[in-house]
Amino acid sequence: MLDPSSSEEESEDVVEEESKEVMAPQAGARLSPSRTSESSGGLQPSSRSSSVRPSSPSPSVVSEKEKEEMEKLQKEEEERKKKLQLYVFVMRCIAYPFNAKQPTDMARRQQKISKQQLQTVKDRFQAFLNGETQIVADEAFINAVQSYYEVFIKSDRVSRMVQSGGCSANDSREVFKKHIEKRVRSLPEIDGLSKETVLSSWMAKFDAIYRGEEDPRKQQARMTASAASELILSKEQLYEMFQQILGIKKFEHQLLYNACQLDNPDEQAAQIRRELDGRLQMADQIARERKFLKFVSKEMESMFIEELKSSVNLLMANLESMPVSKGGSEFKLQKLKRGHNTSIIDMGEENENQLSKSDVVLSFTLEVVIMEVQGLKSLAPNRIVYCTMEVEGGEKLQTDQAEASKPTWGTQGDFTSTHPLPAVKVKLFTESTGVLALEDKELGRVVLHPTPNSPKQSELHKMTVSKNCPDHDLKIKLAVRMDKPQNMKHCGYLWAIGKNVWKRWKKRFFVLVQVSQYTFAMCSYREKKAEPQELLQLDGYTVDYTDPQPGLEGGRTFFNAVKEGDTVIFASDDEQDRILWVQAMYRATGQSHKPVPPTQVQKLNAKGGNAPQMDAPISQFYADRAQKHGMDEFISANPCNFDHASLFEMVQRLTLDHRLNDSYSCLGWFSPGQVFVLDEYCARNGVRGCHRHLCYLNDLLERAENGAMIDPTLLHYSFAFCASHVHGNRPDGIGTVTVEEKERFEEIKERLRLLLENQITHFRYCFPFGRPEGALKATLSLLERVLMKDIVTQVPQEEVKTVIRKCLEQAALVNYTRLSEYAKVEENQKDPENVGRLITPAKKLEDTVRLAELVIEVLQQNEEHHAEGKEAFAWWSDLMVEHAETFLSLFAVDMDAALEVQSPDTWDSFPLFQLLNDSLRSDYNLCNGKFHKHLQDLFAPLVVRYVDLMESSIAQSIHRGFERESWEPVKSLTSNLPNVNLPNVNLPKIPNLPVNLPQMPSISTPSWMAAIYDSDNGSGTSEDLFWKLDALQTFIRDLHWPEEEFGKHLEQRLKLMSSDMIESCVKRTRIAFEAKLQKSSRSTDFRVPQSICTMFNVMVDAKAQSAKLCAMEMGQEKQYHSQIDTLIEETVKEMITLLVAKFAVILEGVLAKLSRYDEGTLFSSFLSFTVKAASKYVEVPKPGMDVADAYVTFVRHSQDILRDKVNEEIYIERLFDQWYTSSMNLICTWLTDRMDLQLHLYQLKILIRIVKKKYRDFRLQGVLDSTLNSKMYDTVRNRLTLEEATSSVSEGGAGLQGITMRDSDEEDEDDD
Repeated sequence: MLDPSSSEEESEDVVEEESKEVMAPQAGARLSPSRTSESSGGLQPSSRSSSVRPSSPSPSVVSEKEKEEMEKLQKEEEERKKKLQLYVFVMRCIAYPFNAKQPTDMARRQQKISKQQLQTVKDRFQAFLNGETQIVADEAFINAVQSYYEVFIKSDRVSRMVQSGGCSANDSREVFKKHIEKRVRSLPEIDGLSKETVLSSWMAKFDAIYRGEEDPRKQQARMTASAASELILSKEQLYEMFQQILGIKKFEHQLLYNACQLDNPDEQAAQIRRELDGRLQMADQIARERKFLKFVSKEMESMFIEELKSSVNLLMANLESMPVSKGGSEFKLQKLKRGHNTSIIDMGEENENQLSKSDVVLSFTLEVVIMEVQGLKSLAPNRIVYCTMEVEGGEKLQTDQAEASKPTWGTQGDFTSTHPLPAVKVKLFTESTGVLALEDKELGRVVLHPTPNSPKQSELHKMTVSKNCPDHDLKIKLAVRMDKPQNMKHCGYLWAIGKNVWKRWKKRFFVLVQVSQYTFAMCSYREKKAEPQELLQLDGYTVDYTDPQPGLEGGRTFFNAVKEGDTVIFASDDEQDRILWVQAMYRATGQSHKPVPPTQVQKLNAKGGNAPQMDAPISQFYADRAQKHGMDEFISANPCNFDHASLFEMVQRLTLDHRLNDSYSCLGWFSPGQVFVLDEYCARNGVRGCHRHLCYLNDLLERAENGAMIDPTLLHYSFAFCASHVHGNRPDGIGTVTVEEKERFEEIKERLRLLLENQITHFRYCFPFGRPEGALKATLSLLERVLMKDIVTQVPQEEVKTVIRKCLEQAALVNYTRLSEYAKVEENQKDPENVGRLITPAKKLEDTVRLAELVIEVLQQNEEHHAEGKEAFAWWSDLMVEHAETFLSLFAVDMDAALEVQSPDTWDSFPLFQLLNDSLRSDYNLCNGKFHKHLQDLFAPLVVRYVDLMESSIAQSIHRGFERESWEPVKSLTSNLPNVNLPNVNLPKIPNLPVNLPQMPSISTPSWMAAIYDSDNGSGTSEDLFWKLDALQTFIRDLHWPEEEFGKHLEQRLKLMSSDMIESCVKRTRIAFEAKLQKSSRSTDFRVPQSICTMFNVMVDAKAQSAKLCAMEMGQEKQYHSQIDTLIEETVKEMITLLVAKFAVILEGVLAKLSRYDEGTLFSSFLSFTVKAASKYVEVPKPGMDVADAYVTFVRHSQDILRDKVNEEIYIERLFDQWYTSSMNLICTWLTDRMDLQLHLYQLKILIRIVKKKYRDFRLQGVLDSTLNSKMYDTVRNRLTLEEATSSVSEGGAGLQGITMRDSDEEDEDDD
């Protein structure tokens, strides 16, 4: 231990005052800690302390302020003394524990986060989000960290948790892990990369961000050291901890430590035995004087005495189980067999516990070290010498050989012996030189009788020389060290005489032996004997100093051991030896009287005699020094005279304060070292368990009420113990219950109930983000326990449910009030600058949307972090649903107020509906709940009104659009459709009312637009119509109306509206198509205009959109779709018919020109004569070929335009089929009309050219052979072939100029 002299100068200035001891109750009532020794027979103030204390001035001189300061100083001094006395008791518990151990199965507490550390963590996460770190991360992880930073790190609830001391780094990590698990699970699967790998990677990056620039190895080493100190502490660490807890200075600890002999286990065990004897005596005194505590039942008084004796009995058994020495006897006294309490001992059984000589077993270890031999002169220098050593009755050992000129060894021999007075023989030999010598020659020997008190250093001993050795002055230098076994407490030579043992006054060797914790024996031994010659069992004896006894010669200083009917007188030759013997026997007897040496008594009586006697032992020196510093009263105070209940309450409260202020997030749990000391204190000093837990509950409640985070499981443990005690249902049987315990329990029970209800009401703030883990569940379970009337009768579940329902109703108001303040909805009330200013409807709506987002976030957090309550009660989820509805009803008030101020026909509130509805419809419990239905009732008229206005707007846009339609394709428009803002529409029936279709960020480009980005499309009006119809249906569909009936009504209405709109579009297009054809040319100059193709494309789009916009799953509504399809098909047929008719008119014009060459007409004869006459003189061009070429060109151009511009292949094929068929029919009819006439040569050539080209062109366009080779075509082909043959015969073939119906490409190549 540290030498206390280092602080001696400092301690000189300490003002010494006597402490006022708190005594045990005199009449059954507990005394307060301030009860002084004057009223209870404690120590009286010493002359030194009374001389130091200044005299009190008269009240007339001292002012009130000085009086207050004096009183304050006096209170502080009393508090200091009380803490010093308490520290003495705590030190003894730490020094020699025999009841408790430091628990190793307690949950390890995490390091808590301070405000500075939280700010550092915030800065690190902000640096990561700003890209200022080297940590590589993808967008998904950055988004997760951003969300975690906003929701958790910056939360005011986390700041409160840090302030309450309940936030650890592990909490932050677990919340993040829970936060990202859903995100990672929702990510798409990647081959070769599992979700667990992603989670591990993200957690590693989180740790890197959280740790910052710190070296992880240093942090780990620091955590390991702190974790070790959290698990188990050494005695020195425990002393240091309680110095801090009780405010004890280091030099005070040193003085107390040395004076109390805390490093001497024998003194501590003796102190415990004295304390237990004192407690038994107190129990007897209470029983005799009937000074009981006030119990709830009179019958408990006798039970109380049994409890006291039983508790002491248990402590005695615990002390008895403490090991005395290795290999010691297992002899133990039976319970309650203490000599000072004969009233409760069965004297008839006393002989059964008497010691026998065989019960006393001692084992000694001896070390014999031979250094050198002196005086060896007669031998030759080169002669070999050596030594042997033995302990009588044991084996013999030999040293190494040495030359006679230098006989030194330094050899050690180790022996064991059971003899307290062994004989150690050492002999010196030289090797014999004779040939016939059988043994070496002995030169000398020495026999020693060491004791454990013998000197340990080497000494010279004169040897007994052999007869034949000429060296008579041989000396040997050796050391004999004999250890002191643990169960031997003291030994030495004493004179003794007694009545039953040692009947002759004689000097004997005595050993004080501890056989067990409660059994000591004074044994006398003879040399070379293992068993004691005589022994005295010290049970019931009292040792004290005495004056010299007349008639006894021998011995200088006397002391005796006295028992009823027996007195044993001892005498020692030395005063210091007597003090050591008396101290050792005082510890062994367990007596309450402490012997005081006559030298100390004289010193105390002498004025100014402060110098300690030099012959006093070191323990006396420390005791004198402690007395000098005013510590003696604390050391010598009898623990049985103190009110340990109040003292323990004080030390437990101070320990809890220390624990809550250390670096661990303890939540009120003591560390293992603190639990160990408090357990030991309670057991050793008889603190009632109920009182201990009541005080603990009171302290924990005070901290919890002041904002500290306390684990409800800890409260539950203590409350359950107190409840079982007060209601008489303890597992170890019914115990005594005081009135004070019962009243205090009821008071604490009510406080605990209020605290728990308050915590449930503020569950979002008391258990933020579900931390501490399992706290909410434990709180609910504890509340159920608190509501129980007694320990057996279960409280009805409806009653518990009612209490919790009321708490959650209040929680809804608390949560919404704080949330609305956070969202600044009430900003105009809080901010003086906004008082008097009107908030615009748009701003109010914007605030409401922001508040709705926060409301949804709160509901999600409740589901995610506070659903553990269902583990305590199955109906917790139902109450949380009710809580959510109450919470939403409060929000509904603000939402309704914000919507009321909006203009009647504005649609900016739809995003609010979508936000709330998307959240509510995905929640099984809240979907179509009270708030959800209110939301639907609120927005249903708005949706209907919106659809009405949009229907009118679209109808008007169709009307005006087709009136101004240019029928140009809208490729440029559709390319930008995803960014098109739907136009404002002014309705005539509602003047100056702009109807704005809301901008929906979630609207994506419709799938039907994908195929038309690279081709021309329908008209601007039709595209605008389809876009608006699709956008409107998409918007209504995205509302996800929860009520099925109304949702189907909206869907049906929009499908019918789309059907009507598309029908109108189709009909208007049909009319425009016919009008366009009527206005166009009828000659071969006609080219199919772009508008005609656009109209066909409108039909194509209409058909595609009708499948999407008009189709419904119900059978009846499918008819509307089929009607639209039928209308479109009929219209397309009509359009094709009209266009084919147009083509037929053009062909008829060509055939009309050919009719002029009919045989027998004047014009035909005139033309024939003119051509023939002219051909004799000049080369006449082929008449009529330009007509054929013009028509062929018209056909080809029309085919190309239609093929290129119309987007529907089926329509093209149908058009070409009908066109070809009608053309062949027309030609066939024309030829049939001229069946009796021979075709003019020019008619023949043109028709051959037209028919062949048309056949080839339509075949290239994909017209089927069955259509091409129709009966009409065969008729035309046969006729023209016949006409060709006739012409060849009549004209000799020259007139046709190579034009023929044969299947040859030569003519075509020439013409082309």
